[in-house]
Amino acid sequence: MAGRGMTSHTHVSSTEANDYLTNMNYSENFDGETSNHELQHVEKFVGVSAASGSSINKIQLYCESGLELWVDLKIDSHLQYNSDHMGMPRLTASPQGSSPQVPLSDFGTETLGGFNNQRASDLIMSVSLGTEIDRLRISELASKAMEELVKLAFAREPLWKVDTASNTEILSDIEYMREFGDMNATLMEIVKMVEVRESQSLPSLDMNNSEFSIGSQYKPKEVGPKPVSSEASREIGLVRMNPSSIVQLLMNLRQWSQAFSNIVSRAAIVGVLSSTGVQGNYDGTLQVMTAEFHAPTPLVPTRESYFARYCKRLSSDTWVVVDVSLEKLFQFPSRNFRRQPSGCLIQEMPNGWSNVIWVEHVEVDNSLVNNMFEPLVSSGFAFCAKRRVATLIRQCQWLETTMARRTSFSTDGGFITQQGRRSVLKLSERMVRSFFSENISACSENKWMSLPLPTSGAENIRISMKSGTGDPGRPPGTTVVFATSIYHPFSRKKVFSFLRDEKFRSEWWDMLAFQHEFHEYAYFTIGENPGNRVSILRSMNDKTNEVEIFYLQASYTDSMESYVVYAPIDACAMTDLINGGNPDYVAILPSGFSILPDKPTYQDETGGSLLTIAFHIALGASTEEHMSPHQYLNVVHRILETTMSSIKEGLEFMI
Repeated sequence: MAGRGMTSHTHVSSTEANDYLTNMNYSENFDGETSNHELQHVEKFVGVSAASGSSINKIQLYCESGLELWVDLKIDSHLQYNSDHMGMPRLTASPQGSSPQVPLSDFGTETLGGFNNQRASDLIMSVSLGTEIDRLRISELASKAMEELVKLAFAREPLWKVDTASNTEILSDIEYMREFGDMNATLMEIVKMVEVRESQSLPSLDMNNSEFSIGSQYKPKEVGPKPVSSEASREIGLVRMNPSSIVQLLMNLRQWSQAFSNIVSRAAIVGVLSSTGVQGNYDGTLQVMTAEFHAPTPLVPTRESYFARYCKRLSSDTWVVVDVSLEKLFQFPSRNFRRQPSGCLIQEMPNGWSNVIWVEHVEVDNSLVNNMFEPLVSSGFAFCAKRRVATLIRQCQWLETTMARRTSFSTDGGFITQQGRRSVLKLSERMVRSFFSENISACSENKWMSLPLPTSGAENIRISMKSGTGDPGRPPGTTVVFATSIYHPFSRKKVFSFLRDEKFRSEWWDMLAFQHEFHEYAYFTIGENPGNRVSILRSMNDKTNEVEIFYLQASYTDSMESYVVYAPIDACAMTDLINGGNPDYVAILPSGFSILPDKPTYQDETGGSLLTIAFHIALGASTEEHMSPHQYLNVVHRILETTMSSIKEGLEFMI
């Protein structure tokens, strides 16, 4: 121990070390599962040594292979902050004498979406990245994942088959196992029997419901008592963005999280294993990340995973970005989600376009999904590749609208400067992003509670309390989000058109806008669909001819989903905004709707729809003083019930 700058040491067990880390807020409760797995590193720690004294600032981990790791713990008075990235405490760990990791730069930010990067699993992952053997294992895994993704991107039948009912490419489970998996002799015999139609005496291997056959649904060998299913899909689409810009969007954490906010709840970069060191050049970059992926409803659990993201330029006009889970290399508390090689291959096309081939392939436990959404999730529709490509196309349309150099006018002929236009669009982007991440995501950051009322229909209502954080973009004090999802027999297109039309707002469903007649003061179209737009709505007082209230509203629909998001804004703030004011200082509480089809289909004019409603309101002091918690919960239930009933009546009236 001598010669390491520490005079006295005491040996502690792995369990004691893990308890210490837990007390230092480096771990969290994983549904009652033992936290000892947090220290089950692939090297298997067999001993731990820590400095003695009033504070512990280093822990030495002894591994079975003989490798010794010194872990610097840096928190508060016991430990020092390394706060060069958003004030987040960082762990630095490396084998004695090794070179430091590549610094986190040119990758956006180290964490986004409020991700708690102080868990024990994050700590141990950071330790693992400091060992040469683990860096090599991750690099090897990423290289193999890239090779598999390229094969999947270019493969045709029999590996991929087209489901004519849904017009979706489905992965053949048998062909995938033959190409990429380990098939023993017995399984090969079964495959041959199936291929020659001699499987009549065997149990059915088809676990799919043909009506909901959107993605691959084979059942891999179950690990423990929890069922696991596989989802695989592929989508090819033309995107109006050059390959290098798409690569930057995917490799920069902030850009990726913001562009895919309808899918990504929270994300963080744990470490960068390799990089060119040249700003904007991501060829050969390998980074370790953690993220939560969500569906647009709090009734579907999020999917969380550690994964490696690897970017490689295959040729002068072709790039590939691949993700692959690291849970097979490192033992973490079970998250029941694994990303098989997934990502996209990007080919350069003329005139600044790109051909994007996206593959999504995951193994997941869907046993906790609400029955209402089970067909969408278990079929693979809710998280499929088509949704990724549609989101990428939407982001390109958004960027074109934001960067366009043209003058805008209000409906009454008023002039809106280009800077004012950008300010409005930037605020609407934050509004939509906040709606997805805070209002309807089931991510762990949102502490959702069921409504404890015995009333029928309250079982699907979720409520979450939030405290002001000093962010100028949101009101101070306590706010509350309450949300629910409901089935409607009306098509997604009809529901979307009804909710985005300002004429129906005060007439049918918006209680806050009751007896207010709204008009669209100005709008900015996103893409070619006139319904995809950012609108400024206002209500005028007929007697005084003064503006009573403004609403900022964003509406968008594509082949996968639709949403309508809005937030009330006072007249002074809106006036400053359209004159080019800073949108970061406009406090808003977004509310709105997310609309999905009731079954896997890409036709928005047929079938029913699943409507998720979320309201975000300030909880004033007067409310807390004059209403008991039970009374307040009854009010929440009544607001949602009245709104849902009014929407249903309005849609029926429109038929």
